[in-house]
Amino acid sequence: MKKNKHIGLITAGFAAGAVNGLFGAGGGIVLVPLLTLLTDLPEKEIFPTSISIILPICLVSLAVTAFSVTIPWSNTRFYLLGSAMGGILAGCYGRRIPTVWLHKALGIMILWGGIRYLC
Repeated sequence: MKKNKHIGLITAGFAAGAVNGLFGAGGGIVLVPLLTLLTDLPEKEIFPTSISIILPICLVSLAVTAFSVTIPWSNTRFYLLGSAMGGILAGCYGRRIPTVWLHKALGIMILWGGIRYLC
């Protein structure tokens, strides 16, 4: 049975936006598994689709947050520098990593994060 691509994408986007809005980050963690489960996207399109969705979600969360709290911008510049360098490296070399390894690494990161927050 073919999955309805649009419903799956909307559901995955909603879940990612809700997680990102509630926790300030982590929307991408739910995107990859949901895109895998709810859509017929080929494996090679799931990670790039997830990455392309993250920026707009984060911008919306930032805008909503900026209206309710003061954002410590002086703290963010160092994080942004490091994350930009990491993003460039991952973007350049990430395609060389087999998708199955990326799925396993994501699963391990999700488990580690969950255990860390529970303990």
